[in-house]
Amino acid sequence: MSTPKPQGAGSASPPNRRSSNILEGVARAPNRSMYYGMGYKKEDFVNPMIGVANGHSTITPCNSGLQPLADAAVDAIKEAGGNAQLFGTPTISDGMSMGTEGMKYSLISREVIGDCIETAVQGQWMDGVLVIGGCDKNMPGGMIGMLRSNVPAIYVYGGTIKPGHWKGKDLTVVSVFEAVGEYSHGRMSEEDFEGIEKNAIPGTGSCGGMYTANTMSSSFEALGMSLLGSSTMANPDREKLDSTRESARVLVQAVHKDLKPRDIVTRESIENAVALIMATGGSTNAVLHYLAIAHAAQVDWTLDDFERVRRKVPVLCNLKPSGDYVATDLHKAGGIPQVLKILLNAGLLHGDCMTITGRTLAQELESVPDAPRADQKVIFPIDQALYAEGHLAILRGNLAPDGSVAKITGLKEPKITGPARVFDDEPSAMAAIMEDRIKPGDVLVLRYLGPKGAPGMPEMLAPTSAIIGAGLGESVALITDGRFSGGTWGMVVGHVAPEASIGGPIALVHEGDSITIDAHTQLLQLNVDDAELARRRAAWKPPVPRYTRGVLAKFAKLASSASKGAVTDAFED
Repeated sequence: MSTPKPQGAGSASPPNRRSSNILEGVARAPNRSMYYGMGYKKEDFVNPMIGVANGHSTITPCNSGLQPLADAAVDAIKEAGGNAQLFGTPTISDGMSMGTEGMKYSLISREVIGDCIETAVQGQWMDGVLVIGGCDKNMPGGMIGMLRSNVPAIYVYGGTIKPGHWKGKDLTVVSVFEAVGEYSHGRMSEEDFEGIEKNAIPGTGSCGGMYTANTMSSSFEALGMSLLGSSTMANPDREKLDSTRESARVLVQAVHKDLKPRDIVTRESIENAVALIMATGGSTNAVLHYLAIAHAAQVDWTLDDFERVRRKVPVLCNLKPSGDYVATDLHKAGGIPQVLKILLNAGLLHGDCMTITGRTLAQELESVPDAPRADQKVIFPIDQALYAEGHLAILRGNLAPDGSVAKITGLKEPKITGPARVFDDEPSAMAAIMEDRIKPGDVLVLRYLGPKGAPGMPEMLAPTSAIIGAGLGESVALITDGRFSGGTWGMVVGHVAPEASIGGPIALVHEGDSITIDAHTQLLQLNVDDAELARRRAAWKPPVPRYTRGVLAKFAKLASSASKGAVTDAFED
């Protein structure tokens, strides 16, 4: 029997249960010998080989509670008749690297995680893979690796953190960043500042608001790649272990059914996921990540599709950062299944999309109540929507001809025209905010922070939180070719494309230029005439690369535009 040729993304998938097939025959004796060295028995080779991609790490609270889940998954796979093969994936803690040079590695970790999973699954001819992750980039990185490998797969989110508390107020990690701005501007006592710092993170789990981790994990329920109800469970709770075991059992069944990720992740299921993101007020990072996920799934999906969905899907959930509640509150109120059922009944979901259980999304939602409970204030019915349209607007104009992403919930008026305050790096912008040099009406421009320019497209949570802490959230805008944290709110526009480092118009902005941001008309405009812009372009020179070796240099060389998801394998584009 000949050994099959590995087939990655862009090819038809290898046949189901490949590992048991390739281990048959005398020629496979050396392969079997390696397994015998790990305690396998001859009869084990008829069972599927199931990978468990474990994101456990003591780097961050988001991932430090994952090992018990990985252990539970391994046990459940064995009980279901599979052979569990545990391997690791890395993580970067955005909360710890924010505002430092380390933040440049955050988005890069998405690609590294995807590469790790593809490499292990394809290199070891696994029949299926269960991916466990916690921090922000674990989710899209895991999904990209699952889609590239295209063997039966399921995503297990490590779970959210429970809220911290100080003087009767619920806290999240963003509370600390905003406290920095308040304390530095004399709007908070030292006692409260230290109290918030010490109590915001009470244990294990990912950041508690509808920030990037909870946004992506919630959307995976709508996508059909995670079990319903699993994304809003708290990491320390027993139900998270039980859900992990059930996920493992469902995956083994999917292996036997040969139900693969690219059978589930379609244009329609991505639309379901984006509808859920709009309804829950999710992170701007979801735009970047779903462009990348669609690319891995070989699905046609563009920035214009986000705007199309935004216009028809209202915001139904009152969640931080622009609302009042956290993921554990959402869970008690009915969780993502309740939100999905409301959207389904309103005709805003494709209910016939397949899920990893082998049932359609509509079938999975059959037992969910049609309306949210009256005794909660987290999830609202369609006729009481918090906002009539979604909150992630795609802006274009002469400053962003290839598009940009604005988060417009929580604002009284998502429109401003003001003078540009230009910064070529984050520290100088942060210093200006902290030193009270930024005034109401200003439009901060932070550039050379895109996928190639930074490189790595870091998040600007520190500057945006400092603006909020200074009491300028409604009166100061910030635009960047970098990204924002899921915890950011305010008049912010990110992912500006083309980015500054390749000569995008954001590189041509001068201090004091007039800039207009208008979410109503999807406009991001530099109010400078074309002739002057042409003169500036003729004088512009590309910056010297900041890195010439290592993973940062590789990402800078390979990364696509943010408008294409900042992926590193878009060679055919």
